Amino acid sequence: MGVGLVLLGSVLCALGVCTVGEKHSLYYIYSALNKDVSLPGIYEFTALGLLDDREIDYYNSKEQKKIPKQSWMMEKMQEDYWEKGTQSRKSKEQWFKVNVDILMKRMNHSNQDLHVLQWRHGCEIDEFNNGTVKFLRGIDQYSYDGSDFLSFDNSHRVWVAPVQAAEETKRKWDGVAILNQYTQGYLEKECVDWLTKFMEYGKETLRKHSPPALYMSAKRSRIDPRKLTLTCLATGFYPKDVVMTIRKSGTAIPEHLVTSSGVRPNEDTTFQMRKIVDIPEKENVQYDCSVTHSSLKEPKIVQWDYTFFREAPNTTPVHVVVIVALVALLIMVGVLAVIFVLLKKNIIGAGCFNGEESDSSQYSPAPTAHEMTNRAAATTEDALLHGNGDTNGAANGVNGTC
Repeated sequence: MGVGLVLLGSVLCALGVCTVGEKHSLYYIYSALNKDVSLPGIYEFTALGLLDDREIDYYNSKEQKKIPKQSWMMEKMQEDYWEKGTQSRKSKEQWFKVNVDILMKRMNHSNQDLHVLQWRHGCEIDEFNNGTVKFLRGIDQYSYDGSDFLSFDNSHRVWVAPVQAAEETKRKWDGVAILNQYTQGYLEKECVDWLTKFMEYGKETLRKHSPPALYMSAKRSRIDPRKLTLTCLATGFYPKDVVMTIRKSGTAIPEHLVTSSGVRPNEDTTFQMRKIVDIPEKENVQYDCSVTHSSLKEPKIVQWDYTFFREAPNTTPVHVVVIVALVALLIMVGVLAVIFVLLKKNIIGAGCFNGEESDSSQYSPAPTAHEMTNRAAATTEDALLHGNGDTNGAANGVNGTC
């Protein structure tokens, strides 16, 4: 179904009769650490699927079970889908263990430090009002310790190594041409099929657009007491694409003067964004915040009412503050040290990837990536960097180890 719609959409656009489409995406993210950090919510291996930035499935190395994260996924996908998905994720977990070790040895990294290997792959499409879809791009990329390691050039069907340490992996993977063909086929066809299928299954939830709630507030600047820090907050919106502007007398303040949080997820699958700027306290001009979002027919604007929060004087005895601070420091120092490493290496926070592959391999008779890897590599050390996958081998990285 997806392939036919893609071809039809491409033909119509070539003829100039397609309208502006709505973008949709399906991505899968895998993250593997070289050791357990013993922190709540952070596991040695995790995998998750994202459909239009909403989590649809999840797996971690503790529970070792692939589970649905949307009610419609639980209702629409059969039990064997989850059983086979669990086995696929377990295989990937072992594959990542091998490859993290290979990369650490290649780069002379110690197991005393924290290291992470991540993989993102998936596809994006445009969906038009007439029901046709157009393939936009496919992504299959790896990172090591938060830096780009290897990515697939879908147009030329080759792997791109941005760092010298990845050259060996590139040579191995490009040396198996059929696997690169398989990867391209997954990104352009199979991934699109799963994306359109999931969109149909979850259409009642996924097609609901939530408008942003918009707020403006101000408080005294911590840097300059003569200034105020003006904040614009938009929250509760979906999808995540949004344009926010803080304006002075109707004119947008240049972005280099504004600090942005970027778009961040809320716990309810909506998103939020805030921007701040320092302004003179006694400046008699009008400031407002404007937000443009797909759920709105026109930009939403809120004006600042010239009020601001005055911080109450600190009446707590100094020695109490010092004691509390020291106790908190002793409790948190270990956790903060680990979190610092995780943030530095993009294991948590903004992250390096958006998603994973679809689970097509669970229904495809094609050989798994693990089987194809065994044909291409005689030993573990010489394996390529992919693993068998929830889609088919291509989607999950048809090559082998690093």
